[in-house]
Amino acid sequence: MKLDVLSISGKSTGRSIDLPENIFGLEKNDHLLYLAVKQYLAAQRQGTHKAKEKGEVKASTRKIKKQKGTGTARAGSLKSPIFRGGGRIFGPRPDRNYKIKLNKKVKSLARATALSGKMADGELKIVEDFTFDQPKTKEFINVVNGLDVGAGKSLFVFGDYDKNVVMSGRNVPNARVVNAKDLNTYEILNSKNLILSESAIDKLKEAFA
Repeated sequence: MKLDVLSISGKSTGRSIDLPENIFGLEKNDHLLYLAVKQYLAAQRQGTHKAKEKGEVKASTRKIKKQKGTGTARAGSLKSPIFRGGGRIFGPRPDRNYKIKLNKKVKSLARATALSGKMADGELKIVEDFTFDQPKTKEFINVVNGLDVGAGKSLFVFGDYDKNVVMSGRNVPNARVVNAKDLNTYEILNSKNLILSESAIDKLKEAFA
């Protein structure tokens, strides 16, 4: 399985790169993708939400009506959860952990399945490694326009961290720059265009070896 290597202007460099079948040639598996995305989104939840329970609500403690003769149930406090403004029964508390455990092999296979899906849908491009002399948003926009990936979200994946490239791309709408080691299933699926550098391919081969 081969794919042409493009320059930052979007033209072919005359070179091609072999893409391993175990990363870019897998069949679609919706359940694996679901598990990986579910785990990622759950991990993003801070768990800091809080609701006041009966003992934390500030209200009058007087008995609001007589015990008998009203034809309704007994009620002794405005803090009761049955009243508007009362406390909540078993409300959420801070430091709640929403993380879901997922085996490393399952996560790895889901990531490979997502990459294979991009390859099958023709939404994957390989670009030669590049850098900038200094952070310049305009230069990164020129790269985006040259690769013709302006429509939809674009995810640029590099083998190593390049400060100038990251800072150049962080203000570009619908574009995100990540390292190959930080690539996850959710970001792959959430992008319309996936652009991998040559060094990113090498890092992925090492990760899936």
